[in-house]
Amino acid sequence: MNICMEQVIELVHSVKPFFMDRAMSHDVTVKGLADFVTRADTSVQSRLFGELSKQYPGIQLMGEEDHMQAVDFSKPMWILDPIDGTTNLIYSYCHSAVSLGYYENKKIGAAVIYNPFTEETFHAVRGQGAFLNGRRIRVTQKAALKDSLIAIGTSPYDKEMTEDNFRVFKEIFRRSLDIRRSGSAALDLAYLACGRVDGFLERNLKPWDFSAGGLLVEEAGGQVTDYSLMPLDYSKNQDILASNGKIHDELQKEVRFVQNGLDSGGDLNRSTY
Repeated sequence: MNICMEQVIELVHSVKPFFMDRAMSHDVTVKGLADFVTRADTSVQSRLFGELSKQYPGIQLMGEEDHMQAVDFSKPMWILDPIDGTTNLIYSYCHSAVSLGYYENKKIGAAVIYNPFTEETFHAVRGQGAFLNGRRIRVTQKAALKDSLIAIGTSPYDKEMTEDNFRVFKEIFRRSLDIRRSGSAALDLAYLACGRVDGFLERNLKPWDFSAGGLLVEEAGGQVTDYSLMPLDYSKNQDILASNGKIHDELQKEVRFVQNGLDSGGDLNRSTY
């Protein structure tokens, strides 16, 4: 299907008032451990899905706030996170975004990520490059992990992963320039695409967390896989490893080094990993 990106971007921009409405962002329901939904989340999703249904009838809709709805992954769909970074929004930590991807033929064909607080709109169409506010963007050319800034996600909904996650983060911190944790996987991937970080990793992300950002990274010249270097599967949760492409293998080796239970305090047998 032909997607009119100008039309989609205009629609995404129309939800900015929901982000700025403090009453909405403070009207909170607890879904689970460290997992919240606000009236802003549900209002954004209702607005976008309502309009997308009119503009692109017959296309399936999958969103964070109705993720139990059955979808057929052999057919096209919109994949939406209405507000990625809900906890940030609740705390007036102005780093949240709409993340919208168009899925077809087992790939994301178009993507928009919009941060209304900074008025930054990232978009991409497969095969046509990635853009920030209309300007072409590309990943960095850093060729070594030691020179690279790595964004991390802590999987806050999965506290049982804490020990393993932070063992990986510790090793990457030791061997990279530095690490960053922002609270929005979508924006982490967008920042990777425009060169603000060199890599990103987080476990157990849901399709709406990584679908749009993954295409941005690829169209900006980067690489996105799971932790085992396999292509992404949008029908299930994924452990996401993304980079500028040049440090991808080195970053994955550090993850594998820790996951295999080796002594992260030394270099013994490190050459085999």
